[in-house]
Amino acid sequence: MNTIPSVDLQEFTSEQPDRKLKFTQDIGNAFEQIGFVALSGHFLSEELVENLYTEIKKFFDLPQHVKNTYEIEGIGGQRGYTSFGKEHAKGRKEGDLKEFWHFGQFVENDPILEAEYPDNVTVHELPNFNTVGKETYKMLEKTAKYVLRALALHLNIEETYFDSYITNGNSILRPIHYPPITIEPKNAVRAAAHGDINLITLLMGAHGKGLQVKNHNGEWIDAVARTDQLMINVGDMLSRLTNNKLKSTIHRVVNPQKELWGSSRYSIPFFMHPISQMPLNCLEHCINDHHPKQFEDITAGEFLHERLIELGLIKK
Repeated sequence: MNTIPSVDLQEFTSEQPDRKLKFTQDIGNAFEQIGFVALSGHFLSEELVENLYTEIKKFFDLPQHVKNTYEIEGIGGQRGYTSFGKEHAKGRKEGDLKEFWHFGQFVENDPILEAEYPDNVTVHELPNFNTVGKETYKMLEKTAKYVLRALALHLNIEETYFDSYITNGNSILRPIHYPPITIEPKNAVRAAAHGDINLITLLMGAHGKGLQVKNHNGEWIDAVARTDQLMINVGDMLSRLTNNKLKSTIHRVVNPQKELWGSSRYSIPFFMHPISQMPLNCLEHCINDHHPKQFEDITAGEFLHERLIELGLIKK
């Protein structure tokens, strides 16, 4: 597969069984073959998207000493600001050429999970920043819920299998700023080749070149979405759960051509995580003689902790 398939979520949310089935088949096949789709028909309005980009650009334009006050020590970067070059891909020493912000879950009616997650960080200089961030988080979470329902049907399990695991889940909304490149990078790119940790990722801002996906032939292909689309991909947690039936595809964000080094790039992924207690044990009917069990049993929380250590965000 050398292109990213496009799907429309409104086919799934329609009341027409044939359209719902078509969406389920199309997204399931795409996630088995390449692990990425471009999705329209989501729950984000144009106005909300525009407002979010306005707010995040204002934040990243703040003086560095102000942004640094929002970098919270001791929580592995799970909330607030992470400064330029601090995160690196698994297996690499060079820091990625980016800075980013994390919005986390806005827990409802669950004091235990509320105590487990770090508090979201309020940006006092920008009165609309957190409000717009929360609204975007909720609309992406709603979109992800329906995508996972379609994938559950594709996997021949109960349609709402994921619902209880993602309610108040440990999901992250990450506005990223890739600043202008001022000097020749030494072995560093905007985001080195990696697989995502989570169940699925919903990416805003894949409208220009930069994001590349490695297909099953080992070829890097450009992943460019329309302005009304989200790029959605399988994460390692979902790959483990399905015994690699659904593929967690390696992807990267490459540096632009030298004449474009002076330009910033923004992207906003939403990493859909379940609650930490969710078992990622391979589903029984994804295991057979031709596809023996590939992964050890582990919970989502244990797996996340392992990966945050590998990314350099928390210490052992």
